[in-house]
Amino acid sequence: MKLVSWNVNGLRSVLGKGLDAYLADEGADVYCFQEIKALPEQVGGWKLPDGFQAFWNPARRKGYAGTLTLSRVEPVNYADGVGCAEGDAEGRAQTLEFPEFFLVNVYTPNAKGDLSRLEYRTQVWDEKFRKHCVKLAKKKPVIFCGDLNVAHKEIDLANPKSNRNSAGFTDQEREAFTNHLEAGFVDTFRLFNQEPRQYSWWSYRAGARSRNVGWRIDYFCASQSIRDRLETAFIRQQVTGSDHCPVGLVVRD
Repeated sequence: MKLVSWNVNGLRSVLGKGLDAYLADEGADVYCFQEIKALPEQVGGWKLPDGFQAFWNPARRKGYAGTLTLSRVEPVNYADGVGCAEGDAEGRAQTLEFPEFFLVNVYTPNAKGDLSRLEYRTQVWDEKFRKHCVKLAKKKPVIFCGDLNVAHKEIDLANPKSNRNSAGFTDQEREAFTNHLEAGFVDTFRLFNQEPRQYSWWSYRAGARSRNVGWRIDYFCASQSIRDRLETAFIRQQVTGSDHCPVGLVVRD
């Protein structure tokens, strides 16, 4: 299965910037979108790719957050949320159960520029999310993907020194991600690529994307038990339409 994750920063916006062409070109089996900022009825004219079904989890607050998964493979089960009331109301997680693994689509809360949401994000959301994935992993392997809003190591952003303790690169957020890995998961991209300058998000300011001054904050992580079935992981830096680009993973049968 070919799996793709993309923070589209507004589904309606990216639909006007070539989303359908990208989907046709990529040819994935599952697409996990974050920050859709839309209700199903707001994109009523959108025709899904042939053979796909849509699983929506929009935020209760209109024009904010939300997740959406498109799958051409029929899941065994589907559920919203991770048991965290505030984050679940923001449509931040979806779980699809397939015969061989669970797939969790997540849009991790941003700590905000003033770090006013850092404690909630690391002490509440990250803890609930991790427990959710660990519980699932007791049944079968788990793959979780999405915008995790953290650059884990210095290699994962262009300017680590000047961004130390900025949102997305605080010690607390990095430690929370480490805790995810220590709970039995692996950062799949780094299994296949140890090169620097591999980013998935760029600020809209100062031509950051054209200069590739970015951050890698979008991930596919997988249970260690499924590691030998991971064929490749990738970042589609050339795909525009959002301030993020798609990331992906291929899993062998």
